Amino acid sequence: MAMFGLIVSGRPVQTEFQPISETQFITTIPDADSINHIVVFLTGAIPFPEGTAGQVYFSWPDPHAPPNWQPLGHISNTKPSAIFKISSLKKLEEMGDSMNILFGQSHIVHNAQIGIAIEPLANIREIESANNPSNNVTFAHKMLENFMNFVLSYSVTQQQMVVDPTTTYVPLATVQNWYTNFERRLQQNPNFWKT
Repeated sequence: MAMFGLIVSGRPVQTEFQPISETQFITTIPDADSINHIVVFLTGAIPFPEGTAGQVYFSWPDPHAPPNWQPLGHISNTKPSAIFKISSLKKLEEMGDSMNILFGQSHIVHNAQIGIAIEPLANIREIESANNPSNNVTFAHKMLENFMNFVLSYSVTQQQMVVDPTTTYVPLATVQNWYTNFERRLQQNPNFWKT
């Protein structure tokens, strides 16, 4: 009996998750480049053991490297299904070798894979959405600070300035005013830049 199922838009439901160990299962998704979202679910035939849940991972295809397992979220007996956006995932070479062999594989995989690791509930990680407004605010604030620090590192007084007719100069007050306005708008509506 199948414990897990996978739905990919326009394709038959997959329930062929191969056991790698007693607590780790994988399935392959051919032609994964065209996929935007997936649904992972419990079939209802076999529940998770008491006090556990399934951490769901995605391995983006890369013909020149072993799989990089990226955590997507989880499913559990109380949350038996989840939709995951995978179209915007990027390869995470920074994760290193420990994630590459997470599901007992170190060979190169040409197709995407979904891995589910049954773990104690205390070990299940909630994955914050990249579209979370607080993440957007944090990113924008850090980016603005970095930009301002960069610009300020090149600032000179009028006496120190060497006039160059081929260079355009922007008053620092103009950049600071832009920074203040952008930060204010971001605090009022973290998604204002999307319109």
